[in-house]
Amino acid sequence: MIEKPLTPADVEFVTTLHGDDPISFVVLMQPRGSKDRLLRAIDDIALGELEQAAQEGEEPEGKEALEPAERALTHSVAALEAAGSRARGHVVQRHPLEVLRGVVEETRADEVIVLTAPHFVEEFFHRDWASRARHKVGVPVLKLFSHSVDEDQPSAGG
Repeated sequence: MIEKPLTPADVEFVTTLHGDDPISFVVLMQPRGSKDRLLRAIDDIALGELEQAAQEGEEPEGKEALEPAERALTHSVAALEAAGSRARGHVVQRHPLEVLRGVVEETRADEVIVLTAPHFVEEFFHRDWASRARHKVGVPVLKLFSHSVDEDQPSAGG
């Protein structure tokens, strides 16, 4: 489960977690939602990124975030495949944890990787994706922090 496009460092990290064992990925990407805007702004402030906090209102959300999310997903799946892994992906608009549980059951996944930026408020209250997924999926959930998006990569926000 991702919230922004995978960087080359992210791809290298997740594709080498299990050594030389063949790995396949089902990547789930959820477009940004307006309900998360305040939490994202608080996280930006906690990280000292005041300028980014002020720009949260300018990021596409809801239906406007669907196209950027699809581009980010396409980029991420292609990057995983270029690294030698099998990969497919889905943009998830509703009930992401239910979709995640269905994917785990359908594919008989060994684990779930949640690759995300730090979300201090959500993590403190155990409302982040990884904490919530641990109660839903029945397999280990590994939470990793994603790397910064390079200037020349597509972003989930546009």
